[in-house]
Amino acid sequence: MEVLIDPPQAGVNAIDATALENIRVVSEFPDVFPDSLPGTVSMEFEPTLEQEIRKGQLNDEKIKEVKELIKLDKAPGFRVDADGTVWYGDRICVPNIKPIRDLILKEAHETAYSIHPGSEKMYQDLKQKFWWYGMKREVAEYVALCDVCQRVKAEHQKPAGLLQPLKIPEWKWEEIGMDFIVGLPRTQSGFDSIWVVVDRLTKVAHFIPVKTTYSGAKLAELYMSRIVCLHGVPKKIVSDRGTQFISHFWKRLHESMGTKLNFSSAYHPQTDGQTERTNQILEDMLRACAIQYGTSWDKSLPYAEFSYNNSYQASIKMSPFQALYGRRCRTPLHWDQLGEKQLFGPGIIEDAERQVRMIRENLRIAQTRQKSYADNRRRDLEFAVGDYVYLKVSPIRGLRRFKVKGKLAPRYIGPFKIIDRKGEVAYQLELPDRLSGVHNVFHISQLKKCLRVPEEQLQEDELNVQDDLTYTEYPVQILETAERTTRNRVIKMCKVKWSHHTAEEATWEREDDLRADYPELFASQS
Repeated sequence: MEVLIDPPQAGVNAIDATALENIRVVSEFPDVFPDSLPGTVSMEFEPTLEQEIRKGQLNDEKIKEVKELIKLDKAPGFRVDADGTVWYGDRICVPNIKPIRDLILKEAHETAYSIHPGSEKMYQDLKQKFWWYGMKREVAEYVALCDVCQRVKAEHQKPAGLLQPLKIPEWKWEEIGMDFIVGLPRTQSGFDSIWVVVDRLTKVAHFIPVKTTYSGAKLAELYMSRIVCLHGVPKKIVSDRGTQFISHFWKRLHESMGTKLNFSSAYHPQTDGQTERTNQILEDMLRACAIQYGTSWDKSLPYAEFSYNNSYQASIKMSPFQALYGRRCRTPLHWDQLGEKQLFGPGIIEDAERQVRMIRENLRIAQTRQKSYADNRRRDLEFAVGDYVYLKVSPIRGLRRFKVKGKLAPRYIGPFKIIDRKGEVAYQLELPDRLSGVHNVFHISQLKKCLRVPEEQLQEDELNVQDDLTYTEYPVQILETAERTTRNRVIKMCKVKWSHHTAEEATWEREDDLRADYPELFASQS
């Protein structure tokens, strides 16, 4: 194709030289407009994609077969144009030539004007112009194998991993759950955390005020004075892998007493759902005490502990005190309703055993019901040793956009190789040295399968991932400023570009919040 362009007017449409003689003023004044206009240049363009497709059709066996069927009027929807090119309706038929199809797929997915659409959107865009056998499947495969999409796009599926209930204990205080509630206001006594210890059979809980500065030795001392002296040494402990539980002293202490620490998989606190739920109830109780009585939360702990243990629990169909002692404890409201039940000799043992059997049956029914409900919102998923998976990480900010978690979360890093399977829903990964501080066993909900071999992956962004699989995002540039007028005042806003993200992903934030948290952003303005 030949195009004539006047360099001084490159911004206007070029005029085909053959069209000049058709203009009246040119034909009437030939001396003014010679055949060869000075200042014009000729440009030759390389063959277009459509021309490449036309050439490729000549050697494609399936397209040759379609041509023959068209002649026999046995290929509905297909046609051949004047140049011998095969079309399916208004869509040109693309030959089975990998470079041509790869070019089409790449242009429709990875260029600046496409920016990684999903498979359905990409297919709908391509089907307006192109057609080939199995195009929808190839588009879906191309998107599924895109490394960028796998790292930055959030999943819209049910969380992976079916619920795995813990085995019901045989007797009271044989198995316990532990957790810490941290980040509480510091009291006059210096306490800023609560140590929650729960018996997994009777649901009896103890709430112990502690300080985050306590060492393993101090926690061990509290454990002996508050738990062991009342209930003995448990056979099994379920914890959330907090730093308090993984210290070498803590392990040696319990190993010497015959206790087997049963840690949950890294960063998946649902493993000990019972203790997590107890924490939620305790926090609600402390808020109510603070509002009603105005006392420090550590002064309210004994009341919260008694109230929790003397209240009905749906899973065991009685109160924890009743499960532990055989009846609820008296309160001023229920003083005479408890009765004076008397048992002697073997009757005491038989009644206790009967009650434990009833509690275990109630727990079994509750677990079955809870698993059924939970699995309706989850999906079963398995990986094999040797598979490569992406690992979910979460961005955190001093300012959370729009006061909620960042819209670009979650992000994924990797891929990493699976080197072992731990239980039903946890896997051990081969992590690089820069993640040596991260525990390498993860729940399946934190993983996403990688479908490409590692050699084909793009270079990974250097995220400073912390031990809890979070990384910090910070503002790097103010792109725009604006003012938002409300009824009573004017609020200054800034459009901010964040680290690890493009300018297109910038967000609007309040200027006063930015100045308070990131004053360095405004250093050049002062």
